[in-house]
Amino acid sequence: MSAPSLAVPSSGGRFMRRLSSTEATRESMSMGPTVVVPPKHLMAPSNASEVAAAMEVARHEIDSAATPGTPITPSETLVTDKYAYAFDIDGVLIRGGKPIPEAIQAMKMLNGENEYGIKVPYIFVTNGGGKTEQERCLQLSQQLEIEVSPGQFICGHTPMREMAERYKTVLVVGGEGEKCRQVAEGYGFKDVVTPGDIIKDNQDTTPFRKLTSEEYENSRARNFAEVEIEAIFVFADSRDWASDQQIILDLLMSKNGRLGTRSETFEEGPPVFFSHNDVVWSTSHDLTRIGMGALRVSLEAMFKAVTGKDLKTTAFGKPQIGTFQFATRLLQQWRKDTHCIDMPPDTVYFVGDTPESDIRGTNEFDSHADNSWYSILVRTGVFQEGTKPRFQPKATVDNVLEAVKHGMEREYKKALKASLQDSNALDSAVVEE
Repeated sequence: MSAPSLAVPSSGGRFMRRLSSTEATRESMSMGPTVVVPPKHLMAPSNASEVAAAMEVARHEIDSAATPGTPITPSETLVTDKYAYAFDIDGVLIRGGKPIPEAIQAMKMLNGENEYGIKVPYIFVTNGGGKTEQERCLQLSQQLEIEVSPGQFICGHTPMREMAERYKTVLVVGGEGEKCRQVAEGYGFKDVVTPGDIIKDNQDTTPFRKLTSEEYENSRARNFAEVEIEAIFVFADSRDWASDQQIILDLLMSKNGRLGTRSETFEEGPPVFFSHNDVVWSTSHDLTRIGMGALRVSLEAMFKAVTGKDLKTTAFGKPQIGTFQFATRLLQQWRKDTHCIDMPPDTVYFVGDTPESDIRGTNEFDSHADNSWYSILVRTGVFQEGTKPRFQPKATVDNVLEAVKHGMEREYKKALKASLQDSNALDSAVVEE
């Protein structure tokens, strides 16, 4: 049965599908611009609806590289164009699959429940992978009980979609079941291989791992002696480091990505791309857990130990610049659509819990961005009170609600100061006359 939905015109003239968060599926969310809605708001949009829908339109426009049409006349809005928020998810809004208590109130404040009488646009930038942006959207809508759209989500592997035209046959590693294959195929990769496919072809590839009956059924049969794998993408955290690293190492030491061969130079293997470089991340456990960045370090050390050569890998996500550039393009398109200003918001407040990725990436991008990126570190995730972060944020606060308050108060003071300066300048002009 299809998910209950409504189709309403958006500000850009597109029809926006509103799907119930309790019954929407990945397939139903892939059929056009969509906002995921808690059932209680399906008939009557909430205060979050406007931003969610506008970001979804903007995202479809930049993803499709649509030819600009006649500029629309923006409707009246309470959503400010001066600044925006970008949120990490794990450790900032969610921890261990449950919302951090202050997160729900923070979203309400951004959506108009504040003393300033405005709404503030926001997006979510997460290194978490292994799921489509649609699945991430559905999950967060249920967790925070809020209207959101897939267009508001930038995952660590989101920029990888731009590489689908460069590589045909690729190995995708990590995540649960077939999800990473589905993500890659959704991005347009034409021939996606998984470690399960390789083990199914030759079970001796990984002596200590045997496929379950479900894994064997889902894996695709093919003869890898006749396949050249052109690139390796680690989309999400590995569920079996030993077998995944063995397969990646085999390819790195191969001749042109053909399994079962050995290069004499160890320089003929395919390139390796990671969706992020976080060594640790915040979960429901009291202490941080190792993540994809640790796998990257381990793989590079293993390659050095076996071949005597250095392995060069590439990481996306935070703190890499591509993620912030993509976020800037999205916010600029949103501002152009809604306020007819073809520039990104003057200030973007990035709220994160990991100094080595969230804060470092924000500060480094701010140093050469055309607008201002302001880093805020929260104490609800990876960062531990009493330690000195290697990368210093512009502000450190207890939780995401305090981060939202900090930015909104700062913007109010900036606007008030500018207003007073304009008033003084006008008074001076009157006196001179």
